[in-house]
Amino acid sequence: MRLIKYLRKYWYFALLAPLMMIGEVSMDLLQPKLMSTIVDSGILGNDLALIVSTGIKMLIFTVIGGLFGILSAAFASTASQSFANDLRTDAFAHVMHMSIQQTDKITTGSLVTRLTNDITMVQNFISMALRMFVRSGFMFVGGIFMALSLNSTFGMILAVSLPVQLIITGFFVGKTAPFFSVIQTKLDKVNSVMQENVSGARVVKAYVKEKHETKRFTNANDDLMQTNLKVLRLFSLLGPILMVIMNLSVIAVIYIGGLQVEARNMEVGSVMACVTYTTQILMSIMMVSMMLQNVSRASASAKRILEVLDESPVVIEGLQSPEKGEGSVALTDVSFAYPHGSGKQILHDINLTVNPGETVAILGATGSGKTTLVNLIGRYYDIQQGSITVDGTDIRDMSFEALRSKVGYVLQKSELFSGTIRDNIKWGNKNASDEDVVTAAKIAQADEFIATLPDSYDTVIGQKGMSLSGGQKQRLSIARAILKSPEILIFDDSTSALDLSTEARLHKALREKLDSTTLIIIAQRIASVMGADKIAVIDGGTIVAVGTHKELMQSCSAYIDIYNSQLGKEENVNE
Repeated sequence: MRLIKYLRKYWYFALLAPLMMIGEVSMDLLQPKLMSTIVDSGILGNDLALIVSTGIKMLIFTVIGGLFGILSAAFASTASQSFANDLRTDAFAHVMHMSIQQTDKITTGSLVTRLTNDITMVQNFISMALRMFVRSGFMFVGGIFMALSLNSTFGMILAVSLPVQLIITGFFVGKTAPFFSVIQTKLDKVNSVMQENVSGARVVKAYVKEKHETKRFTNANDDLMQTNLKVLRLFSLLGPILMVIMNLSVIAVIYIGGLQVEARNMEVGSVMACVTYTTQILMSIMMVSMMLQNVSRASASAKRILEVLDESPVVIEGLQSPEKGEGSVALTDVSFAYPHGSGKQILHDINLTVNPGETVAILGATGSGKTTLVNLIGRYYDIQQGSITVDGTDIRDMSFEALRSKVGYVLQKSELFSGTIRDNIKWGNKNASDEDVVTAAKIAQADEFIATLPDSYDTVIGQKGMSLSGGQKQRLSIARAILKSPEILIFDDSTSALDLSTEARLHKALREKLDSTTLIIIAQRIASVMGADKIAVIDGGTIVAVGTHKELMQSCSAYIDIYNSQLGKEENVNE
């Protein structure tokens, strides 16, 4: 019911669809009555003119009913498709505004299932409710009325058969309803495995794990199939049971009707009409029973969709929008633990000041918290203790647009999108001129390889830039961030795929062209950061030393260990 608000905008289609269906059912309910007239007064009364005129009426009502049916289908489809379109758009917008910790919790595979399969289930239910539920309900009520108008004796048959059908239907629906949430969860698993293998296809092939991953997918798919089969087996019993009850009811109508005809209390045509009405009544119950499994499935899907829509961002946006500043950053007594992790602090008591225009490198062992630290500057997660300020303003008081327009972030893993190279670079600034795009590419050392491509900047690259090398993708990501013209530019180990010569040219160009921009660089290679204004060394989740390369070589054992492991032996040989 909470999702019905998405249908209100299309209330006229949602109203016209059942009205047209009522028109179609009305035409169907008239047919048995007209047929009884043909049999009783036309055939038995030997009145050919009556047969012809009544037959023409039946034909006209059939055509009118067909038109009503077509209009009902058209209106219901328009309403349900529009409903699904708006719901999917809104759900996607909610996903886009979720905090990263929320999308981590729900998982990508589950979100894909909820925005596709689950919404389709609810859409199909809306379409069915506007047509088939109305048809069944009106056929049920109308059939009873028409049957009793012919002979009230048949009410006894309906009084016995209808409760039995309803009880049996309720039993089966109650048994199967819990399975539908399980089915959607298992579908999440199938989608997750598929998504992992499609995005990680190169790794799968590199390790020759096709058979292993195929088996993993098969297990998830078989699990989904077995759960579906449990539901289908239960419903496969329901149909025959209801059919037996319906046929027994028809036999009872024929028997009682035969007695009524023999006693001359009823005509043969009326018995035929009652048989048809009884069949229509009981068939409407059968139809509803079959549709109820879709109701249970749609209900399970609706709950999963609402879980997305009910998610409010955990990281609450501030209201301040400071003017362009100089690009200073200060972390004071910062501590942080991932919300869905073990609860262990990844960072604790972090204190670091980055002055405007400085180049600050962050160095440390794998898992020491370097990436986590720079993620906190962009406020992708909220810290548990301490404060982080940008240009003197606490980032928790700033709007996301104001904060993230100040910070350019080049990820450790390059994320590119389907489209041209120009489009990907202009993600940083959609209003940038072609000249600006080329300038950013030159600073990022990407212009040279772009010029060798068939269509230069208009070359179309595949999803995630699969047609490019790792170094080419990194340089495009850097160009995208540069074009954004941020006050603070963060490199999260985003030059790891570049050779030292290209990386050196990149750093030189950054200093020459972006001399007022604050640079924060995470790097694994100590040679990449030796020229930084200062280097912060992280060890065990805290900053143990800050200084220039020369200062750290004299005072920081952790830095000396890293230096010796990478460059020490080589320098000794050279000496």
